[in-house]
Amino acid sequence: QVQLVESGGGSVQSGGSLRLSCAASGFTLDVYHVGWFRQAPGKEREGIVCIDNSDGGPYYIDSVKGRFTMSRDNAKNTVYLQMNSLRPEDTAVYYCAAEWYEPRCQMGGQYQPSYEYWGQGIQVTVSS
Repeated sequence: QVQLVESGGGSVQSGGSLRLSCAASGFTLDVYHVGWFRQAPGKEREGIVCIDNSDGGPYYIDSVKGRFTMSRDNAKNTVYLQMNSLRPEDTAVYYCAAEWYEPRCQMGGQYQPSYEYWGQGIQVTVSS
């Protein structure tokens, strides 16, 4: 079965840390560009970081740069998102997604349909 499964979400206080994992099954993740996206209540889903299949990047949006770190473990067919210095505005459902159509990974909303595989999403809640 082809799927992405996120884990590691939960509730933390402001300033805390969480590490999300995204494990792929049924396909080899390292040939895909992989992105992390999030959707806060009442807001559109936004891309926050992505990494190319050639290991170009990661590329971060400004609001998470310096606080979040994305990495790959090809041996485990898994990508990670280490989130430090979390803020209440980071509260959202987080998704990982994989695609290979574009020349490099993209996070803009217009590129979300290019992502072929999506995880089910996992809740991250940051309290002040």
